[in-house]
Amino acid sequence: MTLSTVANAVSVTRRRRTTRVVVVTGGLTSVVAVLFVVTMMVGSFRLSAGEVIGSLLGTIDDPSLDFVVLGLRLPTAATALTVGLALGVSGTIFQHLLRNPLASPDFVGISSGAGLAAVSGIVLLKVTGLAVAGFALGGATVAALLMYVLAWRDGVSGYRFILIGIGVAAFFDGLIGFVLSRAQLYEARQAMHWLTGSVGQASGTELRLLLGGLVVLLPLAVLLQRQLRLLELGDDTARSLGVSAELARAALLGTAVIILALAVAAAGPILFVALVAGPIANRLLGPATGSVLAAALVGAALLLTADLVAVHLLPTALPTGVVTGAVGAPYLLCLLATTNRQGTGG
Repeated sequence: MTLSTVANAVSVTRRRRTTRVVVVTGGLTSVVAVLFVVTMMVGSFRLSAGEVIGSLLGTIDDPSLDFVVLGLRLPTAATALTVGLALGVSGTIFQHLLRNPLASPDFVGISSGAGLAAVSGIVLLKVTGLAVAGFALGGATVAALLMYVLAWRDGVSGYRFILIGIGVAAFFDGLIGFVLSRAQLYEARQAMHWLTGSVGQASGTELRLLLGGLVVLLPLAVLLQRQLRLLELGDDTARSLGVSAELARAALLGTAVIILALAVAAAGPILFVALVAGPIANRLLGPATGSVLAAALVGAALLLTADLVAVHLLPTALPTGVVTGAVGAPYLLCLLATTNRQGTGG
């Protein structure tokens, strides 16, 4: 086989992968856009897609329609969209960086750190509203820094980081139980509602913070995608290709943690979306796995769908986290069985 033949084969493979990424990403964008509009169509007052789009674009002058779409339904739909994007990005970065399909921020202590800080603020300091989001953001950041320090041994091993994260999560969950046992009934109910996770509880300020964070950090995550793929090959290979392994790993972890913390601050710790989004995106992408943008779009589609089910398709409206937990738990069991058979579970 000549050198030119090899070069042509590589070029063809790259074009096919690029085409598949473009097609999958475009398809996912269309699905998310449709779900976003449908979320604002359904409710006690049904609207058509034209009415929703017209109100969003300002082409229909109807104050009552604008009140329903922009005032009542847009904040919830926008929260589901942005939180889903954030969870998808964070989950796929963790899974590819630590090279383990179980390495979701749900299970390595970051969401638990946010939950402990928020519950402590609600029960012990009587905080509400935006202050709860601030506590959650600080708790997630502290938890991530703690795990990074504990996992450091001349570098960070993915296997050690996951084990330490699971231990830290168990410790934080125990402390959450202790704090709840000291709470009054009203405070305990408020804390449990926040811990369940729901896209309907975000305030306008929390939503703007998350949206601003995504505007900055989502493009940064896409730019860091090449370093993420090289780190999957091992630190030595990454260094030989000109990547500072620890600097790139710290940048990726920092990006994932901040995005996740902003999402948890807005909607609470909604479980399993970060775990599921990356693997689904990889199945759709085939050989072109590891697309941060595709995983983000899958996360948004999952959370928009979960919110539709939780609010409109069940006999009683439930928090979004109940639906994601009910769907995600069986997936986790299947993933554990599959990774154990393949020897990839760590």
